[in-house]
Amino acid sequence: MNRLAATCVALGLFMHSGIGWCQSENLAPGFSGLPKDAKVAVMPLDIEIFSISAGGVFEPRADWTEAATRNFKSALQKRKGQLGLNTVEVPEKDADELVELNSLHGAVARSIEMHHFGAGALQLPTKAGKLDWSLGESTRAIKQATGADYAIFAWVRDSHASDERKAAMVAIALLSLGRVVQHGGLQTAYASLVELDTGRVLWFGRLRRESGNLKESDEDAGETLDTLFRTFPQAK
Repeated sequence: MNRLAATCVALGLFMHSGIGWCQSENLAPGFSGLPKDAKVAVMPLDIEIFSISAGGVFEPRADWTEAATRNFKSALQKRKGQLGLNTVEVPEKDADELVELNSLHGAVARSIEMHHFGAGALQLPTKAGKLDWSLGESTRAIKQATGADYAIFAWVRDSHASDERKAAMVAIALLSLGRVVQHGGLQTAYASLVELDTGRVLWFGRLRRESGNLKESDEDAGETLDTLFRTFPQAK
């Protein structure tokens, strides 16, 4: 039984009586969904794709990253209605000035992964198990640039074994009598819905797996996006 399920069982009496409810671990306290027609800025995507060499070295691939960014953006555009998003793009003239906020989001997202979803010993007592994180009031610059009240941030790192790496993995497996060889590719992604007036993270999505491919097509990128946004709350 996962942590959320256990919590729901513990609160079963309240839920049965209609007095209480079970807060999703992916949502900030008190938040259940965007107001209908809320304007949401889509931040420039923070995506980087790597090739894994025969020796297991992760090498950035600019061409793969460009294709993955294009495919992910296209997939998000196609699904914004399904997600209940009324989106606005960050103007190109402002994108460079806001890049530091993307870096900040990446750092906060990794902290959320570790200290909110991680093992109990890593969780911060001051958070009391709540999704209580913020990027700070510097996010108001996004509101000034776009007129939006909320923003979507996405951070993705994906890696794929090169042909040489695949051959090396097979050779090592044969020599090791079938021992599993790591570093065949890993996809890690975080996404956040942020309130721009306060910088508060209202929703957080994550995935970490050894499958998925952003660089081939927007259909493949769409599968990653659907997995990453599976807990995103519908607008009300």
